[in-house]
Amino acid sequence: MIGQTTPPGWMTDLFSAYDQVLSELFWFTVGFGVIYLVSRTVLIPLATRAVRARNRNNPTIETATETYLRVAMIGFATLTGIIAAGYGRVLSESAVIIAALTFALGIAGQQVFGSLVSGMFLVADPDFNVGDWIEWPGGSGTIEAVDFRVTRVRTPNHETVSVPNTELTANAITRPYGRDRFRLTEQVYVAYYEDTERALLELQQVVTTLDPVLDEPAPNTRIVELGENAITVQAEFWTDDPGNKDIQTIRSDFRRLAKRRFDEEGITLAPPSANLLSGELTVTDRSTDAPNVADR
Repeated sequence: MIGQTTPPGWMTDLFSAYDQVLSELFWFTVGFGVIYLVSRTVLIPLATRAVRARNRNNPTIETATETYLRVAMIGFATLTGIIAAGYGRVLSESAVIIAALTFALGIAGQQVFGSLVSGMFLVADPDFNVGDWIEWPGGSGTIEAVDFRVTRVRTPNHETVSVPNTELTANAITRPYGRDRFRLTEQVYVAYYEDTERALLELQQVVTTLDPVLDEPAPNTRIVELGENAITVQAEFWTDDPGNKDIQTIRSDFRRLAKRRFDEEGITLAPPSANLLSGELTVTDRSTDAPNVADR
């Protein structure tokens, strides 16, 4: 027809390429989105509820199951999207791509794989659970979640710390609050010239005034060391359900009451200086040569 122009061949090829890219992107999005939405809204909640029903006293398995399933479903959704976009044959037949992916995952995934295996060991450990207080060489706090790579711990200052799983499995972990009751030990340093038996008795009275302290096992006080500058006396007492108690507050209350009690009873704590001076000072008046003696 007169007046109608035919687009150049390169422009046709460009439109065709854009159309192909958009089509592949569309099918990748559809494949990825369907699998992701179904897994996020149906599969993962169902699996999490099933795990929670069978492990009501172990929230660690529940959080770990949700984390690992989410990662697995994202990987499966990505693979589905690639296949839906028409690249499934390339992934299955291209030895170069497979070798490159294997090499990349082997180099970059060593630490991730190690953290994953360490996390599985932590989840399987019956003495390592969400809500437990743990201490390790790098710090201490309450376990909040065991994730794919790290374990999240809430510190006494209410900060969240992400600890690599490999660090927890490679070091000794202490669980001081691992049972239904917990023993606290507090030490006080008393001056040598004080009556130690009286100090032990007053310390025992301080312990009995604390509300969280159990009557059984009975609180106890003892001398633990005759130091160079002070006598170390120790109070030992128990509290129940330490997970619901503020241990730091109990320690602070004990120290505050012990200091007040010793002040009221006139019992001197260890002097701040290693040397306690005593004796007399003689002052001589040169005009009369009469010495004045002042005790100090």
